[in-house]
Amino acid sequence: MSNSPWENLAARSNGLHAVEDFEAATYRLVVEQVLYHADRGSRTAYYVVERYERDIKDALAPLGVDVHVNRQLRYAYAIPRHGKSGNATIQQTVFALVLRMAYEDSAKVGDLTDDGEVICDLVELEEKYRMLTGRELPGKSELDSLIRNMRRWGIARLSTEQDNIGEEGLLDQPYAIVIRPAIVDILGETALQRLSQWHGATLSGPDVCEGQEQTPNDGTETA
Repeated sequence: MSNSPWENLAARSNGLHAVEDFEAATYRLVVEQVLYHADRGSRTAYYVVERYERDIKDALAPLGVDVHVNRQLRYAYAIPRHGKSGNATIQQTVFALVLRMAYEDSAKVGDLTDDGEVICDLVELEEKYRMLTGRELPGKSELDSLIRNMRRWGIARLSTEQDNIGEEGLLDQPYAIVIRPAIVDILGETALQRLSQWHGATLSGPDVCEGQEQTPNDGTETA
């Protein structure tokens, strides 16, 4: 019986990586969708995927999953080729698209961190959300839930003490949202075009959003 792909890779690594390293890195890539070198807990898994990108891509191809590595901004991501709708609520989808537009606006003027992230404080977020949707930003409890979903999809996170915010690195808001560079890959140009459809839309309508690029992967469904 032939060796598994991971056994072959482990042998080729000359002891640098064990089978478990490849299994763990590939599993995390599929479940988390994005692995960032900037995240200390993901750094080892990112290195494995970055170094063995072609092999991991070949291993996941039969499952309908495409693997890509952005070496400039140092993140790896997995995109299922066959999208399945019903993954996200309309509220989650609209919020993700607002973040995508916010990222686009900042990227155009080069307002990015060294890791390619965009820091958006609460005031700016409220303004963009109101402008793009015609509605007020959800309250704190619902907003926290939305941000948790964005983090699970690998497209945003809450700021931390390590983030350099403003001229003095300080923030006078409860928190800021850090929009992550893989949002460009998870929600592509088509998503930006579709954002106008949500202007003034009723967010209390059907709980399902259709469309591959409108529905980020939550690790259990396809994007």
